[in-house]
Amino acid sequence: MKNLITILFVGLISFAVNAQEKVAKIEFKETTIDYGIIEKGADGVRVFEFTNTGDAPLVISNVTSSCGCTVPKKPEGPIAPGETGQISVKYDTNRVMPIRKTITVLSNADTPTTALKIKGDVIDPKRSSVLEKKNKSVMSQ
Repeated sequence: MKNLITILFVGLISFAVNAQEKVAKIEFKETTIDYGIIEKGADGVRVFEFTNTGDAPLVISNVTSSCGCTVPKKPEGPIAPGETGQISVKYDTNRVMPIRKTITVLSNADTPTTALKIKGDVIDPKRSSVLEKKNKSVMSQ
């Protein structure tokens, strides 16, 4: 009876050790995307690419943004070890202002929370040309 309990105990410990060794890891090509200077109404979709560098399937459970003007979209299914995936982000470029937003990714990776960032400036070409003309006339006086 003692031998049976010992064998079960050793088997349970070795199973737990093996289960802990397999872990998903998420590695992004870049964690910040710079839109640069873009015009009002321009295409606001950008893509963060990542690879599962771990040895277990990667499941992204949730992706949220710091503002309603930024809409992220996560992959639907698990990402197998060695495979790549994408998180697309759509920023509302009808808002003329600097872009400084954070996208939070929750997953089963060894680092379960990852922060991604987007930045840039949305300008209205109609307004900027008026401002340029105004500045030129002030400088010429």
